[in-house]
Amino acid sequence: MSTGTLLAIILPVVAVVAVLAALGWYTVRRRRLQARFGPEYERTVEDTGSRGAADRELSAREKRHDALDIRPLSSGVRDRYAQDWQKVQGDFVDHPEEAVHEADLLVASLMRERGYPTDNLAQKLQDLSVEHGRTVEHYRAAHDVNERSLQHRANTEQLRGAMVHYRALFDELLSDGGPRQAHT
Repeated sequence: MSTGTLLAIILPVVAVVAVLAALGWYTVRRRRLQARFGPEYERTVEDTGSRGAADRELSAREKRHDALDIRPLSSGVRDRYAQDWQKVQGDFVDHPEEAVHEADLLVASLMRERGYPTDNLAQKLQDLSVEHGRTVEHYRAAHDVNERSLQHRANTEQLRGAMVHYRALFDELLSDGGPRQAHT
């Protein structure tokens, strides 16, 4: 067989293998992102308009998150936050709007304590989504109700729902990968 014939056979085979390898890599990457981000993956697809753009966006979030100094909590700090949550939750009965606002502030304080930047809501949501993709939607919903309650436009059931949403993220941030705290 001549060199030209061998090249005519080998080059297309190499090209097909390269394409298949690239597709395989993208598929594995996408599945990893879907598993890591959970429902946040589909939300990002919707926001960006395509799976490829979502993959790039979520990969960029991971890189940013990796550069953050996310810290575990000491048991003393964890206990203090658990007590603070109990107080906020107890205040809900008599002052639901104020309790929801305090829950928002407490979650932001806990985020700061863990090492998350807390200046910009959109950035907070993106940073949280990397490790807390399944609960970041709780934060969105709770924050929305908090904003409405500051204008006295949220009813008691919405405020109660906000407390449940805040607690979901709070518990996850507080547990730091360890056993979850019981907050009733």
